[in-house]
Amino acid sequence: MYKQISANVRLTWFLMSIFVLFVIGIGYVFSILYDSTLIILIAIFIAVFQSITSYYYSDKIALLTTGAKQTKREDYLELYRIVENLCIAAGLPQPKIFIIQDLSPNAFATGRDPKNAVIVVTSGLLEKLDRTELEGVISHELSHIGNYDIRLMTVIVVLVGLIALLADWGLRIGFWSSRDNDNRDGGAWMLLIALVLWVIAPISATLIQLAVSRRREYLADATGALITRYPEGLASALDKISKNKSNLKRTNRATAHLFIADPFGADRKTNFAKEESWFSIVFSTHPPIRERIKRLKDMIK
Repeated sequence: MYKQISANVRLTWFLMSIFVLFVIGIGYVFSILYDSTLIILIAIFIAVFQSITSYYYSDKIALLTTGAKQTKREDYLELYRIVENLCIAAGLPQPKIFIIQDLSPNAFATGRDPKNAVIVVTSGLLEKLDRTELEGVISHELSHIGNYDIRLMTVIVVLVGLIALLADWGLRIGFWSSRDNDNRDGGAWMLLIALVLWVIAPISATLIQLAVSRRREYLADATGALITRYPEGLASALDKISKNKSNLKRTNRATAHLFIADPFGADRKTNFAKEESWFSIVFSTHPPIRERIKRLKDMIK
């Protein structure tokens, strides 16, 4: 666990540094094409602002993006008791609890560290799972909190979103520059660079999300099962989640990796297929639920 925490801290700072250099690099290229130092100054400002925002406010951005609302103890008394009991077992401070009003069963954890953590569950999860299954899901999310997965996973929400914005802005700027009769050559280069960024942006975003290794989900499953001493609870919860037909209504690709199961159902569509495609295995942000259930049941033997 301590190795995982250290690795997560290092990877968080590494990714943030890469993004700073990436943004400044793009600004440098554009400043040369337009012969303007203002562009590189703007790029530096965006890079620094993005780093501060992703570290201190990425959890709030994730909550806002998913439409999660903070709960009151008296409205969700059983949920609060489950979280309190499992926090004692895991040796963690109690996180805040938020709810997403959505019939699709899902959950995620976010925050900078265990002292500033939040657990989010959907109303569908509360309706469809029994107590032991809910304990399994909550223990999984507490494992992400204890392992500091939450900081890394939440920071990536902002970083991936920034890539998408840069690609969109670059494409628009390149398009209008190419129509500028006074700067035909520069406009053509701008459009070419913008198109390249627009193509590689979604691929880069996916690869960055995959940097939040799917092994973290397996580790959180195993650690969560150790907290409850009942792997079958989480296995049963994942089985019910895998059979759900609906996807979350309010989510996007930037936040998909946060959830216990892919909110778009990518890890569920092939769950009962005999073979999974190479593409789905490589580019999925979550390991197949079928494999996760198998590993949990192997712990029982």
